[in-house]
Amino acid sequence: MKRRLILSGGAIAATTTLTGALTGCASQQITDYAREKPVLDLRQYFNGTLDAYGVFTDRSGIVIKRFTVVMNCSWQDNEGVLDEDFSYSDGTKQKRIWRLTRSVDAQGLAQYTGRADDVVGIATGLERGNAFHWTYTMALPVDGKVYNVDFDDWMYLMTDKVMLNKATMSKFGFRLGEVTLSFFKR
Repeated sequence: MKRRLILSGGAIAATTTLTGALTGCASQQITDYAREKPVLDLRQYFNGTLDAYGVFTDRSGIVIKRFTVVMNCSWQDNEGVLDEDFSYSDGTKQKRIWRLTRSVDAQGLAQYTGRADDVVGIATGLERGNAFHWTYTMALPVDGKVYNVDFDDWMYLMTDKVMLNKATMSKFGFRLGEVTLSFFKR
């Protein structure tokens, strides 16, 4: 009898572990945030001047590089320009200009496409509740070479002035690291 209980307990533990592992593999969906507040409208938030502070971390979470960004953003109807000036902890500078287009799907929900000089192809994104999720491939220069790296990018509006951003970088499906940013609207 004692042996049966131990085996039963082991089977329960294995089932619980397997269920937890499978649940852990499920990724977040933009619809998970549909009822969250404050409601994000990228055209309103990314309009005017913003400051951002961020870090690049490797797979183990070690900070590889710190950076700041000054963003000058403007919109004309559903066309936006996000002009970003980066300053990195190693003294280097970079400029990126995003050109965004907002459209509305059949259910009346906002979706975006974006282009920038160092983005390969077109970035696509969806906005729901307080969140924005978009994916894109960026050509990143590293030690004299350029690598196309995939970004899975999530933004969360915290207040009308503060947004948090977390992007996972991967290549061939392997996680390379993360970019974490905080945006502050002036």
